[in-house]
Amino acid sequence: MSVHAIVAVASDWAIGRQGELLCHLPADMKHFKEVTMGHSIVMGRKTFESFPRRPLPGRQNIVITRNRQWQYPGVTVVHSVEEAIAAAETEDVFIIGGADVYAQTLPLVEVLHLTVIHARWACADAYFPTFDMTEWQEVEREHHTSDHRNAYEFDFITLKRRQP
Repeated sequence: MSVHAIVAVASDWAIGRQGELLCHLPADMKHFKEVTMGHSIVMGRKTFESFPRRPLPGRQNIVITRNRQWQYPGVTVVHSVEEAIAAAETEDVFIIGGADVYAQTLPLVEVLHLTVIHARWACADAYFPTFDMTEWQEVEREHHTSDHRNAYEFDFITLKRRQP
């Protein structure tokens, strides 16, 4: 099994504000769907509840929550990161947020899929956890300029954890 994380970050590593994404980039949404389709995705309850249509189709949705009574049709509910990884039904497991879940799982992540948005939001209140970039090797980068559908310039970057 391989653990991946996928996240869109601003230039200062911000990932959200008031439980929402910082901006809407259709190209990033398409990329997210292509990368995660057919795989298990792991998220916190608040991230799941932020989806307009839930659960995300074509993927095993695993939600981590402390609330032992919480349930949702079509969702695998677990109460810890360890349970989430164990419940995954696919070879590749994708951590998709939020900030607390990223912080808990980052030590397990082998591949990091970043969308780096070349902008900052002063009102951001959620950030991707800090990490040592020397532990990672960039294996892919795809630059995108802003256009009529995507208001910001951004890069898709794939990092793989270096072997010890």
